[in-house]
Amino acid sequence: MTDDLPEMRASDTDRERVAEVLREAVAEGRLDMEEFQERLDSAYAARTQGELAPLVRDLPRTTAPAAPAEPARAGRGWADRFGGSATSRGGVAIMGGFVRKGPWTAPRRFTGFAFWGGGEIDLREAYFEDREVEIRCFAIMGGINVIVPDEAEVDVRGIGVMGGFDHSAAGRGEPGAPRVVVSGFAFWGGVGVERKRRREERRERKRLEGGHGHTYDRGHGHTYGHGHDRRRDDRDD
Repeated sequence: MTDDLPEMRASDTDRERVAEVLREAVAEGRLDMEEFQERLDSAYAARTQGELAPLVRDLPRTTAPAAPAEPARAGRGWADRFGGSATSRGGVAIMGGFVRKGPWTAPRRFTGFAFWGGGEIDLREAYFEDREVEIRCFAIMGGINVIVPDEAEVDVRGIGVMGGFDHSAAGRGEPGAPRVVVSGFAFWGGVGVERKRRREERRERKRLEGGHGHTYDRGHGHTYGHGHDRRRDDRDD
């Protein structure tokens, strides 16, 4: 992020860098929770570098390394996506929201907390501090959605108390892919866990299928017609 080009469009990595500075500031007592949430919402809504810069101008910068700019394609070169330092270890949504997506580096343990708010944790383009990552989700009258790479092994251990904790994505993965453990609880709220391919992979898959619309369910050995696979969501988002 730079102040020299205020009109330059901000990337997800730029927004995440600012969010990490804000988290450090609230942890050190430099910001109260209300101001932190206000700045965090502005950071994730920012479209340009000029909108991001004022949010951290009065705060010391962290030295957390940025994630590499170009992640390896999902399903290939998984070994290249393991190692390095995490760029974020948690997310908090109190009457607001948080998002972790794009080429960020996930820690061995990430904790998400939502109270009257919502969070999204997308691992499809992420790098990983280690091959196994635990995503701890605590949703109280709120919701958190975890999106995992289709190739990953997924172990869901969370529970819902007057709420829901989705276990439908649990299952084995491909050799060399990350192992994702999702734990925690939902109280009057919900935690969703879903497998999704990256958009480029979905387009390539459709091209190779030639429009016939048949997919193979790796975990159960069944073929479904018309592009419907109960373990995967192929929407373009």
